[in-house]
Amino acid sequence: MSTDTPGIDPLEALRAPRDPACDVFLTGPVFLDIIFTGLDSAPVRGTESWARGMGSSPGGVANMATALARLGLRTALAAAFGDDHYGEYCWDALEQGEGIDLSMSHTVPGWHSPVTVSMAYEGERTMVSHGHEAPAPALSAGTGSRAGATGTTGATGTSTDATAPVFPQCPPRARAAVASLTPGRSEPWVATAARAGALVFGDVGWDETGRWDLDALPDLAHCEAFLPNAEEAMRYTRNDCPRAAAHALAERVPLAVVTLGAEGAYAVDGRTGTAAAVPAIEVEALDPTGAGDVFVAGFVTGTLADWPLADRLAFAGLTAALSVQEFGGSLSAPGWAEIAAWWQLIRTCDRQDPAALERYAFLDDLLPATARAWPLRRAVPTIGFRQ
Repeated sequence: MSTDTPGIDPLEALRAPRDPACDVFLTGPVFLDIIFTGLDSAPVRGTESWARGMGSSPGGVANMATALARLGLRTALAAAFGDDHYGEYCWDALEQGEGIDLSMSHTVPGWHSPVTVSMAYEGERTMVSHGHEAPAPALSAGTGSRAGATGTTGATGTSTDATAPVFPQCPPRARAAVASLTPGRSEPWVATAARAGALVFGDVGWDETGRWDLDALPDLAHCEAFLPNAEEAMRYTRNDCPRAAAHALAERVPLAVVTLGAEGAYAVDGRTGTAAAVPAIEVEALDPTGAGDVFVAGFVTGTLADWPLADRLAFAGLTAALSVQEFGGSLSAPGWAEIAAWWQLIRTCDRQDPAALERYAFLDDLLPATARAWPLRRAVPTIGFRQ
């Protein structure tokens, strides 16, 4: 993260001495992401393709952890790290580079880091991943250690599920937590966090079972907000309209937020019946990797800061739009410097509709009066440069 990023704390006015030290807690797998960009088309069988750009960065749950940290939230991550150079790089990038609390994380001896190769072209991406499930941390092992767990990987050769998260039995007291909901699986820490007062934000992926049954997501009952995309929302509610699907979901969870791709996002507050819709910002997308994670991070930030629902949606959409203009997942997550630079630039563009810009006027009270020039370089996207 850039050292000259403005030190904005979006929760400064709300903090009190007895508040949790942690703003947001996450757990899950950390991948090493290798991203190729500048491909003119999908790779063709039997040929070699050259990419005009490449980046490496921590991926998986690290995408969202980084996005939250860059928005000024005190973020804690519980994850397993390989004891190879990839794992060491990811640990250092998150702890030293982004200021993420890894005191509940551990390094697993003899276990290699999961890896994802992502190829971005024509505004889309194709990914290939490999990894093995991380062994559970030993009960006697210390936390926050690069040798904090025992055990080895399972059988080699065939890749097993590397997406199984670390299951902390006692997550730290936090204002919020982000949970990845999986059909048919309940994670005990989610209920524990909710009982301790954390607002749980439920993220979800494609249902590989094909059942699309909300009752198969037991941890949804502990969520403050549920944030599927339009296709997921419609399948879960058996509805052919994403906005109607959002209203149906709001009967099951206090906040239903449905992302609509190029059409923006739509949210319903189930407690008050309030609905909000915000159009997407038109940008030239380089790489959509991690945009969904950035959207969730933006919405979590606005919720914890107690902004109006429409402002939360607008901010989440803005951060996601800024992220797709850079390559990589965690690499592309914008901080306040990028947001300030965009806001300063966009108001000088003659073709902008003043009424549309008014949607983001709430940024005036958050951002510094001056900002760095646009565009911005967020990070050096490689491994192993020596000082």
